[in-house]
Amino acid sequence: MHDAQHPAASGGIFDRLDADWAALCADPAIQAAVTDWLTADHLADGIAAATGVRTRPLAPDQLLAALRPVTGRVPDPLTDSVLRVLLRRAAGRDQSANVAARVVVQAMIPAAIRITRSQIRPTYGRSRDTVGHMTVAALYEVCRSGRIHHRPGRPAANLALDTLRLVLAELAAEQGSGTEDLSAAAVFVDPTPGPYRIAHARAMRAAAAAAGLPTGGPADEHEVYGARMELLELLLDAMQDGAISVADARILGGRYLAGAPDTLEAARSGTTAGAWQRRRSRAVTRLRTSLLRAAA
Repeated sequence: MHDAQHPAASGGIFDRLDADWAALCADPAIQAAVTDWLTADHLADGIAAATGVRTRPLAPDQLLAALRPVTGRVPDPLTDSVLRVLLRRAAGRDQSANVAARVVVQAMIPAAIRITRSQIRPTYGRSRDTVGHMTVAALYEVCRSGRIHHRPGRPAANLALDTLRLVLAELAAEQGSGTEDLSAAAVFVDPTPGPYRIAHARAMRAAAAAAGLPTGGPADEHEVYGARMELLELLLDAMQDGAISVADARILGGRYLAGAPDTLEAARSGTTAGAWQRRRSRAVTRLRTSLLRAAA
């Protein structure tokens, strides 16, 4: 199952997940459950049309094709809708919740492999499979948490970022450190964006420029996926909803999009670095509070 959309096989846990997936797809009870979910949520016809499979029941493979599409074949809004449906079901407490979470985990294996590769530290004595197990466990926990499907932005990126945070927290705890290096979020860049996402990214950059938010330099103008674009979309949505002010968004964008140090931003604003850090902390709190309200 490791194809052009799937990074090269990394062995161990990911190969076992692929083998387990083959058995899952062949289970008639699972096929019937998947068809029932998609029919109830009015997504079955859209997936059948997008994937070219008209037969019923719809097997988990067709669901995976919608969640991890070949470039341009499945519209991004359909992919997001299907993933939100699965995440909502995965937050339940019955057996179908486990199945829904398992489908999401399979769809997110490329991101899980990238997280694993980004966190392997030979000097720490961890094997690739050890970090892989940690990543898959974190991904499953996030799938079942019920936090993602309410959240603005693309659910796949939110899933990946929350998984990364859990992995970083666990690794930091093992090392006796309380910090998280979120620069590893750069591993989520998708090399094969579809035309919808390209147009959407251009519109976001235009809106960001109009609001005075940093949009990156010429080297970033073709970026359509990844943590930077997800954060940019999150800030724009929060501004539109009134959750944060334009000033808050500019403070957060300057730090987390442009990477400007607090001393530089403080000097530009005629204040001290400490005062600027407090302003940024309050802006982060307001943004976090708005996300928690949206997830409630």
